[in-house]
Amino acid sequence: MLKSIYESGRVGVGTLLLSLNTLVHGLPLLLVAVLKALFPLPRFRAACTRLLTRIAERWIGFNSGMFDRFTDTRLVIEDMPELDPNGHYLVICNHQSWVDIPVLQKVFNRRLPLLRFFLKSQLIWVPLLGLAWWALDFPFMKRYSKQMLAKRPELAGRDIETTRRACAKFREIPVAVMNFVEGTRFSPGKHAAQGSPYDHLLKPRAGGIAFVVDAMGESIDKLLDVTISYGGPAPSLPDLFANRVREIRVSVRERAPLHAPAPGAYEDDSAYRARFREWINGLWADKDRNLGRMLQRAGADS
Repeated sequence: MLKSIYESGRVGVGTLLLSLNTLVHGLPLLLVAVLKALFPLPRFRAACTRLLTRIAERWIGFNSGMFDRFTDTRLVIEDMPELDPNGHYLVICNHQSWVDIPVLQKVFNRRLPLLRFFLKSQLIWVPLLGLAWWALDFPFMKRYSKQMLAKRPELAGRDIETTRRACAKFREIPVAVMNFVEGTRFSPGKHAAQGSPYDHLLKPRAGGIAFVVDAMGESIDKLLDVTISYGGPAPSLPDLFANRVREIRVSVRERAPLHAPAPGAYEDDSAYRARFREWINGLWADKDRNLGRMLQRAGADS
């Protein structure tokens, strides 16, 4: 009983601190974003973009400080390569929980350019955060069901165009484009429904990452293959605030990106499309083995 009250109190305090931090940094961020929109002069917009990034990094820094001081969670980082905060990166990761995002931000804040995620269009309505993501040029993707596409075929390809427009902006600034290649959070039910050939992962969706590689072209310096292990079932954010997460392991491996031979190759070149799918499936099989090793190590250490 007392433990439950204590954990509920921790969750309440953690949520309050996170909300206050978002408010403190979100309001000036939105003010700068409005100025950037009102005065579209190239140098002024570039200065606003740099300022927006600094505000976002400070917001992430405070959240990461909460991670250190508010929890006893042990964060173990494996294989971290040398990183360039002024580079152009594509970052891919397995996806298990909302906790993945603060973990990735803590690991890479100020080591890489600001991580930019492809977000579901509904997330723009998240109070304050949705507008902050919009101001920071996070791409919002709207996915259509097969039934909707059958009724309105003109909607096909909208996501591809959104990806290309976003990545055209990213060519001009240091960036780390983040992609959860599975497209959804892992669960045993989804794993079984897919008939996934991997022990610990869902099937990778090659299309999304292929279009990023296509749109950014040779401007991508490096591909970072990130694997997160919680040592068991994925925790929720309340689990993290309640101090119920004992250890998180993060493996960061540097890979060579598979560049397209020409713009639009993934759509138009069947041989390249097959080669790209073979490449991502091979990378995913290696990631699955790595995650299995990380889970075994967590079990051995417990």
